Amino acid sequence: MKLLLLFGDTAVGKMTVGQELARITDLRLFHNHASIETVLEVFGYYHVRAVDRIREAVFEEFARTDEYGLIFTFMWAFDEPSNEEYVEWICSFFRKAHAEIYYVELIASQNERLKRNRSANRLEHKPSKRNVARSEKMLLSDDLAHRFVSNEGELTYENYLRIDNEHLSAAETARAIKERFMLS
Repeated sequence: MKLLLLFGDTAVGKMTVGQELARITDLRLFHNHASIETVLEVFGYYHVRAVDRIREAVFEEFARTDEYGLIFTFMWAFDEPSNEEYVEWICSFFRKAHAEIYYVELIASQNERLKRNRSANRLEHKPSKRNVARSEKMLLSDDLAHRFVSNEGELTYENYLRIDNEHLSAAETARAIKERFMLS
């Protein structure tokens, strides 16, 4: 079993790269908005506990299967110690299953992310982002409030890859991940 954590700033392309990676490998994709959008539709607001419980159920049950592996996308605020704890919490389900864990960080400039924030694929799969003005305001606000890009040498995981995907397509980025970690 494998767990591939795909993280980066808002609109960096996590879901889109995850979709491509799932297409060219036997990994399954669980992007962070799969749980967020469900909770927003049911509760009408971001209910943290509900999102976490959905994710916990998926992680726990998936780790018990014979599936090849799971891609999970999320934002990691490196200035928030609780985010590292959250990553360890996710990994704990898969460590029990003796999974190989891969960490892939995507980075791109704010200007590029603002362009990607309006992409058809993003808007199709993330209804909460369809109010583009509000989504852009949140992107800019998040950039001011937190650090979503790791510092050089901050992440020392054995299976860690940092990709500047500003000028790469999702397919190119997915192929680079597949080749680096020899995923099937």
